[in-house]
Amino acid sequence: MRNLMAAAVALLAMAASASAGVKTKVVEYESGGVKMKGYLAYDDASKGKRPAVLVFHEWWGLDDYAKKRAEQLAGLGYVAFCPDMYGGGKVVEHPKDAREMATKVRASKKDWLARAEAGLKALKEQEQVDGDKVAAIGYCFGGSTALVLAYSGAPVKAVVTFHAALPEPSAEEARAIKGRVLVCHGADDPFIPKEAIDKFKGALDKAKVDYKFESYPKAVHSFTVPDADKREIKGMAHNEAADKKSWQQMKDVLAETIGKK
Repeated sequence: MRNLMAAAVALLAMAASASAGVKTKVVEYESGGVKMKGYLAYDDASKGKRPAVLVFHEWWGLDDYAKKRAEQLAGLGYVAFCPDMYGGGKVVEHPKDAREMATKVRASKKDWLARAEAGLKALKEQEQVDGDKVAAIGYCFGGSTALVLAYSGAPVKAVVTFHAALPEPSAEEARAIKGRVLVCHGADDPFIPKEAIDKFKGALDKAKVDYKFESYPKAVHSFTVPDADKREIKGMAHNEAADKKSWQQMKDVLAETIGKK
């Protein structure tokens, strides 16, 4: 019994030590004169430069969900950075406010892209980051943002989206995509029209982009978000199976494109 207790204590100590290695901090930067407050997560136990991942937040703003995903990535050995797409680290709770904020950013594709690029620049400036090994992921509005960044020809090795709207790229934008693309989509998502999916796929097919479109049965919008059901919005709900599978597929893509330290 004493040996078992000692082993349990040792395991708990190891787990605490592993979690203690992940450090986080607010990174302040600017885009178009707007002050941004991004969120950086990395494993302090790792030394030297390592692969990095941009984590673009949902339309609610840079909330705890996006930060948690960044911390999970840091635990996998990446430097993860959540760009602030609204300014001031703003977070909203009501869907009306979220729609207004996201619509305001998307109204000018130039400004939308500039904010995404500013986030990429802020990430690459971090001392822990290997600037040649960067990927971008995003949730909902953030997934669309990751795609817009890829359409610009940004040097990201991979883009992974989760329950994102799928802005149709022009032929030139589709050809500009430099990395692999994984789209994680809820098969029953009522917010993403089939026409938008078909146009998106058609543009990437024509440009011969290396992409995969994964559609998860019985999954709706926000299927990766554990608290999605609490918002009581029809068409938004967590789906554990789709959440786990999409996260694993993302990990596989990241390992194959930017690797891990």
